Order: sequence, then structure tokens, then C-alpha cells
Amino acid sequence: MEKKKEQAKVLSQEMLADGIYSLWIETEAARTARPGQFVSVYTADASKLLPRPISICEIDKEGKKLRLVYRVTGEKTGTKQFSELKAGDTVPVIGPLGNGFPYEKAEGKKVFLMGGGIGVPPILELAKQMQCEEKQIVVGYRDAHTFLKDEFEQNGTLYISTEDGSVGTKGNVMDAIREQNLDADMIFACGPTPMLRAIKTYAEERGIECYISLEERMACGIGACLACVCKTKEKDAHSNVNNKRICKDGPVFLSTEVEL
Repeated sequence: MEKKKEQAKVLSQEMLADGIYSLWIETEAARTARPGQFVSVYTADASKLLPRPISICEIDKEGKKLRLVYRVTGEKTGTKQFSELKAGDTVPVIGPLGNGFPYEKAEGKKVFLMGGGIGVPPILELAKQMQCEEKQIVVGYRDAHTFLKDEFEQNGTLYISTEDGSVGTKGNVMDAIREQNLDADMIFACGPTPMLRAIKTYAEERGIECYISLEERMACGIGACLACVCKTKEKDAHSNVNNKRICKDGPVFLSTEVEL
């Protein structure tokens, strides 16, 4: 079913860390949203025709509310304009988009929920909804600004890595797993490509079922333009080449499906 643009109402906005903002909106998209999906958000600037994809951090279906946690990427960007929104404002959105995480498969299993950088926020709703034997949340930050830390601690056992070593393990999420001597039956991860590449290799070496959410610049967000593709083992029926559209076929893929 084709998604339609709607005017979402801004409920609140706050800065969580330098350049990191938390935006709560009221939108019909919340009724059907799943962890790992995203919404496309439009700016009021007519020169910026394309929306910005922002991952869903939290979902309140009954209240028709979504929480979007995002990074401002520059002074003249769409995300900078979003950071200036205040309660009572409206913002055009389309969603929910993408396929989300198949978290139901984790029932009765020991899992890693892994996030890095701006791939951290989508892990929160995943942690809240996942029913499994043991929930190990492993998230990586640049420094001591460990946004969403309190929420993660309420939804699983939290392990943190920081690039500068100010909190938790010095290094990345894989360093935290090694330092803490952790193991899992299943992995769900979201973050930058180098991180996902390391997780994919780790999972495949150990025969662990692993789902990764790819970060990519998107244009249309609905699979029509082929601007956000990744290499896959199977031919895509839409383009007839070994590509998948991250916005439409993803952003979540089984790690063995895609090449990074």
C-alpha cells in the first residue's frame, strides 16, 4: 500500500548531546510502525525537495506517537531545520518505511542488540519489544555523551564502548564483546558500514544468524529511484541486477544476503 504524506504534529524536542536531538511527533505512522523502520521527513525549504530518512527510536501506538533521535549534519541542512522545530509546529512525514527487524525470531534465544553512532537510536525500540532469553545491548559512542543510556539500562544488560575510552570499553562494539567475553545465538545491529562489516564477519565465522540495518543516503525513500542500493547475492526483480534497494527491500537484511 502506498504511503501518503501527512502533517505530523511536533509534541516536544530536546537536545540529548552535541548535535543529537530527540523529537517526538504525533503521526498515523505510529499505528503500524515496527522497530528498525524509518520515516521520511520533509523540510519547509522549497530548495530541498527530497525528504530526510530518520530511523524510529521509540513507538507509542496507542498515543500515535513516534520518537525520532537524529544528528544535525550541518548548518544549512534539513536536519538543522528539524532541530529548530518546537511543540505545536507541524512537519510533513511519510512512513513507516522499510521492513524493520524480525525480532520475533529471537524468542528463547540469547541475543546481541548492537548499535553504533546514529545507529544507536533504532536499537531502543527493538530492545523494548524483543522477548528473548537474554538481551545484551552493546552500543558504541564517540565519547562520554552516551545518549539513551538510561533507557537502554531499563531494557536489557548494557555494555558501552567509546572511541576515547571515557566510558566502558575503549574502542568499538566488537572490542566490548571481546573484553567482556560475551557470546550470543543471534545478532541484530545498526550502524556505519565498517562496524556492520566487522559484525557480519564475526557472525559468519561463528555461524550466528545476524540481521543488519544498513545506513545509506536515500533520495525517494520508497524504492523508485535506485539511489540507495547495496550488492546482494541474488538478482533484484526490480532492476534485474545483483542489487537490493535499501529503502524498500531493507534497511534490514540477513547479513549473508548482502556484500559490504
